[in-house]
Amino acid sequence: MTLWTSDEAVAATGGTSAVSWTATGVSIDTRTLEAGDMFVALKAERDGHDFVAQALEKGAGCALVSKIPDGVPKDAPLLLVEDVLAGLEALGRAARSRTHAQVIGVTGSVGKTSTKEMLRTALTGQGAIHAAEKSYNNHWGVPLTLARMPRDTDFAVIEIGMNHPGEIAPLAKMACPNVAIITIVAPAHLEAFVSVEDIAREKAAIFEGLEQGGTAIINADLATTQLLLSKAPSNCETFGQSEAADWQLLEATSGDASTVCRASHAGTALVFKLGALGRHFAMNGLACLAAAHAAGADLGRAAVELSNWAPPSGRGQRKFIHLDAQMPEQGIDLFDDAYNANPASVGAALDVLASATRPSAAGRRVAILGDMKELGETEADLHASFATHQAMEHIDQVHCVGPLMKHLYDSLPASKQGLWAQTSAELAESPLALVRAGDVVMAKGSLSMKMALIVDAIKNLGQSVAK
Repeated sequence: MTLWTSDEAVAATGGTSAVSWTATGVSIDTRTLEAGDMFVALKAERDGHDFVAQALEKGAGCALVSKIPDGVPKDAPLLLVEDVLAGLEALGRAARSRTHAQVIGVTGSVGKTSTKEMLRTALTGQGAIHAAEKSYNNHWGVPLTLARMPRDTDFAVIEIGMNHPGEIAPLAKMACPNVAIITIVAPAHLEAFVSVEDIAREKAAIFEGLEQGGTAIINADLATTQLLLSKAPSNCETFGQSEAADWQLLEATSGDASTVCRASHAGTALVFKLGALGRHFAMNGLACLAAAHAAGADLGRAAVELSNWAPPSGRGQRKFIHLDAQMPEQGIDLFDDAYNANPASVGAALDVLASATRPSAAGRRVAILGDMKELGETEADLHASFATHQAMEHIDQVHCVGPLMKHLYDSLPASKQGLWAQTSAELAESPLALVRAGDVVMAKGSLSMKMALIVDAIKNLGQSVAK
């Protein structure tokens, strides 16, 4: 199916094209480019113009460029613009304006990607759904996601992130959501912000892009809830455990590998199930259902479909590692939450670990924690504070990675201290020193800490099976 014609793209960007062409997709990476895609020659670590010839050889429908690269003929299918990123943004705005989709924008300190994926699942069967396959939530990720949106989309979910002030508003205005969710406001990116209140103001900037009459969905349980409400439009709904919440979470009961949630809205009982453990996932699920309802979806169908959601690798996925084929009960229960971390998400992960059932009575609850980045002047105290987190009472051993997590390690009682290492690669060399049969273990840290190395090392001890 044609996504862009040369005439449409020229009109959208103000660029020029020497020949006619069509594109069936949009790509920024020649490694994943498919025949028919428009290749966008962005400048990042490498200049995308260096890969235009390769993209065309692989069958790209055209290339979005700001110059004609060496070795590429002038009559090649090129969309020539003054600035490639500005051209991609223009395509994103044009794609948004030509669709009648209900667009849901998602931001927050934690839970953006999980909520986006919950919405993708919950809206299944109610129309054509468009959402990025990854966490494309930054200055190029949002326009890329929009530029890829087919014109016949019924529901679109756009994740919007930030790590500096002033980033969310322009992305929100580009996406023009009909519904905007703020999952949570928590200490994150404090290197760039003075306070959590400043983070809340930046998150609330998503409302600047709301379509007229659009709906804001806000967490009712935050210290900054009133601040967020003061920035929200009149059409606003809240979710949370608070009795004042429009969508109230009454109960979240975790079983072996799922959470059953009981909630209420407008006097009506609501029950839904999630394929993951944790009250934080229950809150995201409730926000998802509130947003789906605001976007005009059938609430009952959305709640039923939501039961098919489970977290992906690195974001709370649970696997059982069989250590002995002859003794299937012998193994390690692994929570892979290694993708990223900040104080709120680490606290939630520790709560899940503390309540998890161990595979055997002799097993332990083991946390493997890596540094949380971009926390500013309070970073040492924020790491050390987890020594007194209420969940620690039920956690038997903590392994730490990185100079910041050394503050936590030194604050723990000796009985809970496991191993400390400067890098994840060091701990990954000896996984049997970290865990043993019967343990339930959770790994988490900022992306740059490469905690996935430790997760993979534990998985390689045996055969992993999703629970």
